Amino acid sequence: MKVKRIVANIAAPDVAAAKRFYQDVLGLALLMDHGWIATYVAATKMDVQISVASQGGSGTPVPDLSIEVDDLDAALTRMRAAGFAIEYGPVDEPSAL
Repeated sequence: MKVKRIVANIAAPDVAAAKRFYQDVLGLALLMDHGWIATYVAATKMDVQISVASQGGSGTPVPDLSIEVDDLDAALTRMRAAGFAIEYGPVDEPSAL
């Protein structure tokens, strides 16, 4: 058996409102929309990865999602322009390795 994909499913009372974040801010494409579920994708191939955490770093709550971007400054600018609060970070966390 080979895992082909792992998808984070996020509960939301207004599925259409997610468009503002995932499509407008992050630039993902809408792949599927059934009204009750919408799936957004990136044009690039991604590796399968899953993280299990007891905290979010420096004692903060575990985040629902971790999103890696190629330009942190541009991502922060777009997040702030869209009115999303930055709850924690960006910060360099100490490594346990």
